[in-house]
Amino acid sequence: MKDAPRNLGIDYDPVRHPEGCRPGIDCAHWVIRGARLLDPASGLDRVDDLYLADGRIVAIGEAPGDWPGDHAEHVCASGHWLIPGVIDGWARLREPGLEHKASIATESAAAVAGGITTLVMPPDTSPVLDTVAVARYIKRRAQLAGRARVVAIGAMTQQLGGELLAEMATLDEGGCVAVSNAHYPFADLRLMRRALEYAATFDLQVLIQPLDPSLAARGCAHDGAVATRLGLPGLPVSAETAPLAQLIAMISETGARVHIPMLSSAEAVRLVERARADGLPITAGVTAHHLWLTEMDTDALDPNSHVIPPLRTIRDRDALRRGLAEGVIDTVVSDHQPHEPDAKLAPFPATEPGVSGLESLLPLVLKLADEGEISLERALSAVTRNPAALYNLNDAGSLAVGQRADLALIDPDAMWSLDEVGMQSAGENCPFTGWDFGHQVTATWVNGRRVFLREE
Repeated sequence: MKDAPRNLGIDYDPVRHPEGCRPGIDCAHWVIRGARLLDPASGLDRVDDLYLADGRIVAIGEAPGDWPGDHAEHVCASGHWLIPGVIDGWARLREPGLEHKASIATESAAAVAGGITTLVMPPDTSPVLDTVAVARYIKRRAQLAGRARVVAIGAMTQQLGGELLAEMATLDEGGCVAVSNAHYPFADLRLMRRALEYAATFDLQVLIQPLDPSLAARGCAHDGAVATRLGLPGLPVSAETAPLAQLIAMISETGARVHIPMLSSAEAVRLVERARADGLPITAGVTAHHLWLTEMDTDALDPNSHVIPPLRTIRDRDALRRGLAEGVIDTVVSDHQPHEPDAKLAPFPATEPGVSGLESLLPLVLKLADEGEISLERALSAVTRNPAALYNLNDAGSLAVGQRADLALIDPDAMWSLDEVGMQSAGENCPFTGWDFGHQVTATWVNGRRVFLREE
């Protein structure tokens, strides 16, 4: 596995190292000078100085009255953007259970290299995240890694088996930010409805990825012309929209707050839009790769284009972009699934689905804004303010005074290419290697500690 990124020096004005502080790493006080501060949560967009102390943002513009002066690190950030740390709302880190693919340590290092300061982990770990003990283990492993913060989504059913409800209220009390059954189906709709009633009773955030197992059986590509020509088993849009329509009916009856983490089709966007217009408590997300790739990217049988839900038509991709631009879709996630090389060395249908997406999430979202598909404010909201609100992370997603100092510093003029050699993730299964981008994360702070600095 790759080494974690090195912490190096940065331009200081002047360089000051408080006693007992390792230069540029563990300092309790920071001044980030002259950056363009971009914060959709507060509407902030101006060039100014930002002050950090003891893990929090303590002032913007003028130093607070008790500022220690020389006992602070000064970062000259002129010409850079400073944004709230990115929150990736759906990312598998492979630990516990699949450490031969990756670990919390390797993937949290990759996350901060991409400006991600909070990772939200689905419950399909091994052991399954259906007890508080597993949630605490994950939190502890993330703390030991010392990079991004990792929060957990609890299981809705025991062992994700879809037959017996898990102790969802206990998981909520134990720190889980939501509940989900990941991609595993419920035994029947009656049990799903009971689970939604349970969640509504305790006001729990529910995440459900609609996928009918019978319609999706063995499908590995969008059920269309490309899959037919290549002889690939098709996965139709109805495998997403049929269970989504059933779910919307149950939301109407139970009042449960439900988020769909990954829409993939124009029809699904339409269903969510109609449900929201009817006042139902439903929100939706999309993966970064579904905003850029289509079924045509499976034409070369590239195993890195094997994802579930599958890449669909250009019409579907454009509908997802419109949904994000118009606010029907709230969040963009990586759906990060790192794999060892052997997992992608097989005929397309036999490869394991999923992409390594932590280091391409923010660049792809900002690229949409660059090309005029969405506004910069909407792009940043989808990976900061909106996921913070979804998961009730009240101390994240903003540059407001008093918030956790989770920050990403971006060079908006950097021209760079994503390549496998430079990736920090243990999984190199990324379909965007070789792509050129126009923004690059140069430094990341988590809870007031600078945990990443890009080597010049």
